[in-house]
Amino acid sequence: MNYNELYESKMVDFSDIPAPFFLLGLLSAFDNSYQAAADAFFGELSWKQVFAIVCIDMCREAPTLRELSQVMGSSHQNVKQILLKLEKKGFVIMQVDDKDRRKQRIFLTQKAREFSTSHDAQSQQIVGKIFDGIPEEELDVTIQTIIHMERNLKTL
Repeated sequence: MNYNELYESKMVDFSDIPAPFFLLGLLSAFDNSYQAAADAFFGELSWKQVFAIVCIDMCREAPTLRELSQVMGSSHQNVKQILLKLEKKGFVIMQVDDKDRRKQRIFLTQKAREFSTSHDAQSQQIVGKIFDGIPEEELDVTIQTIIHMERNLKTL
């Protein structure tokens, strides 16, 4: 397939790139573009900090650092640095677990909840624009493909 027809770039010739390499490059480039746009949108917080808040909020109970790292798909060290910055800004509290003193649980503060609520409507609009015109079936295939890729990655 000629990816030049699908992906509009005048600087790079994609015609000889195998699909798996093209997809990985495309995902990386999209991640960079999305992160820059989200950083600008959220202002006081970086996209990674916002993503941490979203992931904490999705957990059934306050996660540990290890659990949050797994959900975010990032290292303990990276997540810890993100959490320290969020804690300093008043968005999270890290407390020792009542049942196991070796663990720390991460809790969102009211400030984090208010931040999420205040950005929710516009975030919904932006995500809607990003996925505009993409049929639900294509989204499902994309999700399944990325989940499969992630499983394969874990076997390396």
